[in-house]
Amino acid sequence: MQSKFIKEINKMETLNYKVLEGTGYNGYILKDAPVKVMQFGEGNFLRAFVDYFFDIANEKAGYNGKVKLVQPIANFPQMADWINEQEGLYTLYLRGSENGQKVDDKRVISSVSRCLNPYEEEGFKQMMDVAASDDLEIIVSNTTEAGIVYDPACKLEDVPASSFPGKLTQVLYHRYKAGKKGIIMLACELIDNNGKELLKCVNQYIDQWGLDDGFRKYVNEDCTFCGSLVDRIVPGRIRDPKELAAMEEANGYHDQVLDVGEVFGVWVIEGPDGLEDKLPFKKAGVNVMVVPDVTPYKKRKVRILNGAHTGFVLGAYLAGFDIVRDCMHNDTIRGFMNKMLHEEVIPTLPLDKKDLEEFASAVQDRFNNPFINHELMSISLNSTSKWKARNMPSFLTYIEEQKKLPKCLTMSLAAYIAFYSNDIQERTADGLICKRPAGNTYKIQDDAWALDFYYAHKDDTAAQLVNAVLTNTQMWDRDLTKIEGLEAAVLADLELIRTEGAEAAYKSCL
Repeated sequence: MQSKFIKEINKMETLNYKVLEGTGYNGYILKDAPVKVMQFGEGNFLRAFVDYFFDIANEKAGYNGKVKLVQPIANFPQMADWINEQEGLYTLYLRGSENGQKVDDKRVISSVSRCLNPYEEEGFKQMMDVAASDDLEIIVSNTTEAGIVYDPACKLEDVPASSFPGKLTQVLYHRYKAGKKGIIMLACELIDNNGKELLKCVNQYIDQWGLDDGFRKYVNEDCTFCGSLVDRIVPGRIRDPKELAAMEEANGYHDQVLDVGEVFGVWVIEGPDGLEDKLPFKKAGVNVMVVPDVTPYKKRKVRILNGAHTGFVLGAYLAGFDIVRDCMHNDTIRGFMNKMLHEEVIPTLPLDKKDLEEFASAVQDRFNNPFINHELMSISLNSTSKWKARNMPSFLTYIEEQKKLPKCLTMSLAAYIAFYSNDIQERTADGLICKRPAGNTYKIQDDAWALDFYYAHKDDTAAQLVNAVLTNTQMWDRDLTKIEGLEAAVLADLELIRTEGAEAAYKSCL
């Protein structure tokens, strides 16, 4: 059956400007414009996020700039070929829920000019041509978490240097020698201090390659290296061949690099005063902000968005739920999550309360995305370190400031213990097998020491287990029994989950 759909798709013409024109598409399209942005990375995320924002900036702010993509690694050249075959055009669907309403928006993105492969001599030369261009203003990167690394094996003469910071140093050095102005560097990799780490690597190459002091000054003073926080879930593709065939039929073309992201998207860029006016986003009215310090926004994302996930999913799974969206359709679990966020997490965060409330309200919409089946078990991976990183800071700050225990976060801690200890069956090489109240087994995956701990305590009474968990300093970096009343509260919550079920236990917090 699948091959029939693929054949149908293959019969259609592949997207390009001429084919698009032939379909009668009447959305915004910019065919010709100077290349103002060089982007290291051609994957789904950047194309659904950064290139989308530049596309809007072209339409709404008259930016009139194209993005030239650079393939960051050698082993997937067909992506560049596909993008070039389509003259940089691709279809983006932003799908999800907004104010409780289903949203499915389609836009053909025309901000990308083409994709270069620097591992080919011609592609390397073209990258250097862009580097020395008068039009170039911005370089963007998302080369995965492993991308910002210093590899001492890289040399200036390499065509290209294998590491991304090595390539960037080559690009900037070529630009410097051509006497062109400094650029704005926007790093989007998911590591802490991404901009600072990238600059550090470039400086290491300046040292290693013995490049002149004038260039060092150019990099550190004339160029602006910005860290940033990116937030948009990008599934990237349509998995159902039937749905894909129907889309392509409706579009009237075949798109090899079609992209899918959620509706919500925010880009927080850490940069100096005046940078906002140099970037086209503010004028375009998109959700991109320039701030002096990205840390509070990172905290907002970790504690509210990620903390919501870790805070409710373990109990929700024990209550019989399998995917996030279904949890949002249950009054008790949704109510528990919202109460935890609005009454216990937000009061502990150092940002404008209105901004935090809006971000938290968007979480419910994001979790209710009708197009994404986000499994609770996939979120449950490594919940011990996740609870400590995402929920513990809110929990401790709340106690410190309010002088009482937060009801929902305390219950969440009990739900974590319940999930890791529910009718333990066996310890396998890569997990801990437990049994759900509904009768099916599930596999917990976490650090080996955490799984060994719970397996060693499988015959404990509830009181013994709670005491062992709360006093485990390897888990929490502290003895939690020293918090007045916590041990008794967690024990009562755990017993409630075990006797009445997790949903009833969550309800008791409302």
